[in-house]
Amino acid sequence: MPQGTPLQVPDDGLSTRARRNLPVLAVHTGDGKGKSTAAFGMALRAWNVGLDVAVFQFVKSAKWKVGEEAVFRQLGRLHDEHGIGAAVQWHKMGSGWSWTRRSGSEDDHAAAAADGWAEISRRLAEQRHDFYVLDEFTYPLKWGWVDVEEVVDVLLARPGHQHVVITGRAAPPRLVEVADLVTEMTKVKHPMDAGRKGQQGIEW
Repeated sequence: MPQGTPLQVPDDGLSTRARRNLPVLAVHTGDGKGKSTAAFGMALRAWNVGLDVAVFQFVKSAKWKVGEEAVFRQLGRLHDEHGIGAAVQWHKMGSGWSWTRRSGSEDDHAAAAADGWAEISRRLAEQRHDFYVLDEFTYPLKWGWVDVEEVVDVLLARPGHQHVVITGRAAPPRLVEVADLVTEMTKVKHPMDAGRKGQQGIEW
């Protein structure tokens, strides 16, 4: 896509402006670092132009204090108090299901994930937000806690102009198929390969 020019123009009856402004469904997947980081970078752009942002984290522990959450909460206050940017909501949908020690049964976690998706589905139908980050959402899809086809149907039928970014490893092929933008992060090297643990400011 040299200089932002599409390689082909579809015969869809839309004007260039209308096609440019279509809502985007993006998927950040793969084994490399940076999937959530890239999604939050997009959310920053959305906030800056006044798009209402909502983040839903599906795997990271509710007790884990991530830097992005602290920043976005401050951006939300900046909007509320001074009218700058846009509103921000941040929701943690579980107690940590991947690398943290889990409390409760798998059925409990599956039910929490299903409840989280049901809430997102309602918000999409109501057009509550402009930009959604569904962080680590590929995992409940992979584990069968949330039905992939139902998710695809809801996302494809979402009304209005709502952007959605989904992150996580092993994105289901059906989700990849329907997405407008798919990026696969490929790990080349990682400090953990050399026995170094994650550090504040880099990993969270």
